[in-house]
Amino acid sequence: MKIILFVPCFVDQLFPIVGISAVRILEKLGHTVEFRQSIVCCGQPAFNAGYWSEAREIAVGVLKSLEGDEPVVVPSGSCGAMLKNFYPELFKQTPTHERAIRLSGRIFEFASFLVDHLGVTDLGSRFPATVTFHDGCHGLRELGMKQQPRLLLQKVKDLRLIEMDDQTSCCGFGGTFAVKFPMISSAMGETKNASALETGAEYLVSNDSSCLMHLQGLLSRQHQKLKTIHLAEVLSHF
Repeated sequence: MKIILFVPCFVDQLFPIVGISAVRILEKLGHTVEFRQSIVCCGQPAFNAGYWSEAREIAVGVLKSLEGDEPVVVPSGSCGAMLKNFYPELFKQTPTHERAIRLSGRIFEFASFLVDHLGVTDLGSRFPATVTFHDGCHGLRELGMKQQPRLLLQKVKDLRLIEMDDQTSCCGFGGTFAVKFPMISSAMGETKNASALETGAEYLVSNDSSCLMHLQGLLSRQHQKLKTIHLAEVLSHF
């Protein structure tokens, strides 16, 4: 099938390997991947900050760019939740509401698309390392995703998954939250990193690059050896 890959702005600008890895995986499975270059941002920063009019201006362009029937795969629980859950809310009681609902039905977070839509858990990947997994808030709480990334990691050859005692706490990033409340954000991130470090894992894996960016920044400043990596990067090691 033809799949549209939605590349979040921070992935495009800071972590392009995540998008490249997602393309490699989807093409390995025999699908055609298309990227709509007209899309710049989903509008979540403005939406979260309460600037809904400005968010709609961005979102209207996204709706136009993603018109069609193809599934839209998002390697981010954060942007995935924005497109799937919050676009219908953003456009409620507007003429664009039905378009937002139609798009919502075509949105799939990357791990969920592989496991729930394609029925794939084993990609033939190999990643010889011990890892622990961080559940991003939007993926876990808004999209109800928990087992899908773990099912994928469990099939990776030579990979050992060690769960944190504290699996569900927030990393503290929250986009604009980290800007408005930096001290609280940093404290939450340090708590999350402490849980990850207790596992003795070599890599901290997540399906949200925004969370990983925040956590890696704190780890680097503390000169910790633990490294962060996106789920798609792990799975793309065939």
